[in-house]
Amino acid sequence: MRTTAIEVSGLRKAFGDRTVLDGIDLTVPAGTVFSLLGPNGAGKTTAVNVLTTLMRADGGTVRVAGHDVASEAKAVRAAIGVTGQFAAVDELLTGRENLQLMVDLHRVGAGPGRRIIAELLERFELAESAQRRVATWSGGMRRKLDLAMTLVGDPRIIFLDEPTTGLDPRSRRTMWAIIRDLVAGGVTVFLTTQYLEEADQLADRIAVLDHGKLVAQGTPDELKRRIPGGHVRLRFADPGDLDAAARILAGATRDDEELSLKVPGDGGTEPVRVLLNRLHDQAIHAAEFSVHTPDLDDVFLALTSHPSTEVPAP
Repeated sequence: MRTTAIEVSGLRKAFGDRTVLDGIDLTVPAGTVFSLLGPNGAGKTTAVNVLTTLMRADGGTVRVAGHDVASEAKAVRAAIGVTGQFAAVDELLTGRENLQLMVDLHRVGAGPGRRIIAELLERFELAESAQRRVATWSGGMRRKLDLAMTLVGDPRIIFLDEPTTGLDPRSRRTMWAIIRDLVAGGVTVFLTTQYLEEADQLADRIAVLDHGKLVAQGTPDELKRRIPGGHVRLRFADPGDLDAAARILAGATRDDEELSLKVPGDGGTEPVRVLLNRLHDQAIHAAEFSVHTPDLDDVFLALTSHPSTEVPAP
């Protein structure tokens, strides 16, 4: 049975008369990826700031790595790593010097420190550029270095606040591979992201935050099943086939310009088999056939309302 890495109960935070987090409850099992989604201003960054001891909550309890963030902040900080929205690297230093700075801050001995730096540079494919100043590096390389610096202290829980913002698709997928590798090694990842595909690819569980409240939690598949809109799309080469199909498929939406029908369904194999058999029995031929199911974009749009403006943290 997995242990619990993060436990949050009744978390509240307000700035003045504006409530930013309104009674948040969530649990993150160790060795998993938990993704917090929400529109701009929903309270995601405030939640991360509280969980990482950068901000005090107004109410509720928060335990990270078994420690209370309010009364045991030092122990929490010793167990976590944080990678923010923007790479926190020193551009005047080389990649190796940035890592050496973290080694020194963690008071790692010279021998073990050199070994850690070499391993991280190799792991993140940065060894060839290690002697160059970071100012000459690409955005993707800086993001990888930022995460490598976070790993110097061997944290078991890592908070990634929009880690792939601004990265090209190749760099983003490289970062995904690194995150999967970390989780395979037992690390817990708390991820916030604006890229819904990223959450779909990486997260074991997702929570959707809107106006300071959690409006849904579950696995990606569980959340998708909550949203209607799945359908089978049939396109016909002959208008006569379209007419015949429309007569026998009650509830289908017809598009005469596209010569297509949308038939509501959840994409399950049995309903699809029945549908195709009905067409076959009537000698109706479809030129194209595709199954469409709701994705996380549909979930996000259905569960969140108009964006608000989150009060900046003081």
